[in-house]
Amino acid sequence: MIGAGIFTALAPAAAAAGGGLLLGLAVAAVVAYCNATSSAWLAARYPESGGTYVYGRERLGEFWGHLAGWSFVTGKTASCAAMALTVGVYVWPDGSRLVAVAAVVALTAVNYAGIRKSALLTRLIVAIVLAVLAVVVVVALGLGDPAADRLTVPHDVTVGGVLQAAGLLFFAFAGYARIATLGEEVRDPARTIPRAIPIALGLTLAVYALVAVAVLAVLGSARLAGAAAPLSEAVRAAGVPGLVPVVAVGAAIAALGSLLALILGVSRTTLAMARDRHLPVGLAAVHGRFGSPHRAEVAVGVIVAVLAATVDLREAIGFSSFAVLVYYAVANASAWTLRHRVVPAVGLVGCLVVAFALPWTSVLSGAAVLAVGALVYGVRRARRSRGGAR
Repeated sequence: MIGAGIFTALAPAAAAAGGGLLLGLAVAAVVAYCNATSSAWLAARYPESGGTYVYGRERLGEFWGHLAGWSFVTGKTASCAAMALTVGVYVWPDGSRLVAVAAVVALTAVNYAGIRKSALLTRLIVAIVLAVLAVVVVVALGLGDPAADRLTVPHDVTVGGVLQAAGLLFFAFAGYARIATLGEEVRDPARTIPRAIPIALGLTLAVYALVAVAVLAVLGSARLAGAAAPLSEAVRAAGVPGLVPVVAVGAAIAALGSLLALILGVSRTTLAMARDRHLPVGLAAVHGRFGSPHRAEVAVGVIVAVLAATVDLREAIGFSSFAVLVYYAVANASAWTLRHRVVPAVGLVGCLVVAFALPWTSVLSGAAVLAVGALVYGVRRARRSRGGAR
């Protein structure tokens, strides 16, 4: 969760909500809390790879599991491309796509070697990113010219703008699903996963709130909305332009950390769907030495590399947000069947409202891809029925 999202999502969220940015962050946090809580309950009941794909299948039926898995794989594949492109933009703007493809290849190789090495690298990345974010907060509030009135909500803020900002900021929160999708590779998953998800979300929310307040207090919503690199702009406004390269390196490292976790999670959901023949069964192979779904990881890596070489960064982020919110809507609906009522209900409604508040291009492209997923399911089911009839 503590990755490139906080470096990229604040500016478009400020453009959508203006001075209502912090309200959007609060809405995103509530939805994320409900999603995390529902995911934790379900992970304790079903500690296996696949996350909401498994939960939807077991609690709601095969179609809903398929739809959740399809949403996760397609949405997070787009996220992978967005994170890879973020690395490229910060490291070498003129050759951003080449750097993006190289990053995908390198991190796919790391994941291929097994979860233990991936976890070690993730710890190092998070430590560096937290240090950079701490520098941004201290410099902005200590050396800049923060103003409390920049944090107040103006009268012209709209509900639609706040909800759209929440959807864009949710892109930065999404990440706790990776904990659940690794169920088979975690020691004592029934105990570990339900504890890890809310702890990770709580720590991430605290970090994001501090960064958002610091940047907004120094820049104001208008200047923040127009910033290509908002955290770099904040330290520049504080009178310390020498730290801009440090922030840029932090953003690139954060994007690599996000990409590492994303490829890991997508490959595990692909593994679960391949086991149930919702995807080619060959993708269900597990490496005899490393214990990783190596074919699924290579397939995901190839697709992400192609997307990173061709797609637009903003379109990838918008589509990913819509698909992932649908994924969590299925998670909340699944948790509701466990006789937990209030939290899953709030999460389900929140996911759907925020998803459809996103830019219409994101909604249309996301709905179209989900329709393709439903069609794939229908064709597969029809073929299976004909085979059984014979």
